[in-house]
Amino acid sequence: MKKLNQVYEGKAKKVFETDDPDLFIQEFKDDATAFNAKKKGTIVGKGVVNNKISSVLFQMLEKEGIPTHFVKLLSEREMLVKKVKIVPLEVTIRNITAGGMAKLLGIEEGIRLKTPVYELHYKADHLDDPLINEDHALAINMATQEELDTIKKLAIKINQLLKNFFEKLNIDLVDFKLEFGRCKGKIILADEISPDTCRFWEKGTGRKLDKDRFRRDLGNVEDAYQEMLAKVVETSK
Repeated sequence: MKKLNQVYEGKAKKVFETDDPDLFIQEFKDDATAFNAKKKGTIVGKGVVNNKISSVLFQMLEKEGIPTHFVKLLSEREMLVKKVKIVPLEVTIRNITAGGMAKLLGIEEGIRLKTPVYELHYKADHLDDPLINEDHALAINMATQEELDTIKKLAIKINQLLKNFFEKLNIDLVDFKLEFGRCKGKIILADEISPDTCRFWEKGTGRKLDKDRFRRDLGNVEDAYQEMLAKVVETSK
């Protein structure tokens, strides 16, 4: 597979065209950002960790009937993915209060929710990805009702599958962000699933094993990412 022109660069990844018009190469970077790029830095080896963890999780989800953009792992930092047009929505699923939800509602972190909370955010860094509802998305043509229904159905199923997966690792899946795209008229899961996009807490201790260690200057950031990689790879064998 030949790597051609770069078509996109975000905070954590670059995307390149290939000699197949239906396939892209997604390359993971070590750049780290928080608070919509207001805080910037580097997490050594992050790109490798996120690429490998995402590939394992995408493959697990595919086996469980979740359509994703993942095709195959190409290298330590690259995966081959289907060409998608990203829906400008970030989906957040919350199982335990933390981060934005705790701040929004003025409640403490660590409360186990009676039911998962499904949120939509408008994918717009310059607006700090505001929380919206389905009416907003419909009114400005972000997605159709059918697409929104599909996204919610998939997100809820993904949450249960990921919770089950991380339960085996003695990890609480606190919350996580998903992005979806359109591929040949179909909604599929895209982007990544990694310590950058999920909150992982060690059961019993609440020890954070995700990007909050960078956001909150907790230290041992690289160690936490490597620990999650080791756990995920071992479980996938």
